Amino acid sequence: MLLKNQSIDHVAELKGWAGTRDIDLYARAAAEGFHVILTNDTKQLSRPLEVVAIAESALHRIEYRQNHKHGGLVGLGAATATVCAGLPHALAELDRAVGQRLISLNGVDRSQQSRLRIVDPAAVPPKFWPSTFA
Repeated sequence: MLLKNQSIDHVAELKGWAGTRDIDLYARAAAEGFHVILTNDTKQLSRPLEVVAIAESALHRIEYRQNHKHGGLVGLGAATATVCAGLPHALAELDRAVGQRLISLNGVDRSQQSRLRIVDPAAVPPKFWPSTFA
């Protein structure tokens, strides 16, 4: 389990919440007792009315970037990895926080070069690799 002692609800799974505009979502979530909003909408903080809604809600806001240039499994994998790697640290920080916090999770590099190390054992055999297989 990724998170102990916390639960995550998706807005689409909460009865009557699907389609709630972001401006209304923050006030509603605060009124319902939520503490944190996790979003991939990185433009919220550049929209004045949404910034006011976030501030007035006093909810913590955690954002992660979903790079749409890398769609499909690559984009989904990078977004999932970013949240899985960063969310526990962000929540630990929020446990110690006094007052509202805005957190951006740093993205996991999606490039194949940084995510994989590929070895051809015939060309570069690892230590103790049997010579019959090289």
